[in-house]
Amino acid sequence: MFRRAAFAALTAGLLATSACAPITSYSGFQAIESDPKDVAVGTDTKSTVRGKLGSPSATSTFDPNVWFYMNQIKARIAFRKPTVTARNVTAITFNKDSETVESVSSYTLKDGKVIAFNGRETPTRGREMTVLEQLLGTVGRGSMLPRDDETVPGNRPGDRR
Repeated sequence: MFRRAAFAALTAGLLATSACAPITSYSGFQAIESDPKDVAVGTDTKSTVRGKLGSPSATSTFDPNVWFYMNQIKARIAFRKPTVTARNVTAITFNKDSETVESVSSYTLKDGKVIAFNGRETPTRGREMTVLEQLLGTVGRGSMLPRDDETVPGNRPGDRR
């Protein structure tokens, strides 16, 4: 009897802990054959970097000579909000004239900064209409019958002059 109770408790414990195992998802750049950190400064060019790593995840908005290769790993437990467990960003800067690699910078999740967004909204002028006001607001404004001047050649349907 004790063995059955111990086995049942052990099974229940294993099921409870396996149900809370995190679900991991990977997104972004996947380094398969070569790593962005292996790019040689001064010898590699844009074409060789694109051949080694493929197209960048993003390019700089203000300078097209800066390429970014980004990836991140998220973990989610049960129905909780996913949390980012790892993030890697590699910035490769190219010389504008010779298109050779000037620098390779690597950033991780620890290098990031949390930005506090302002959630307030700017009010708009006027008033908000309810659904019923929107549906019944056009009743009586137009007519179902065509007007006499709509039959005149050169007028478009709905054109009021």
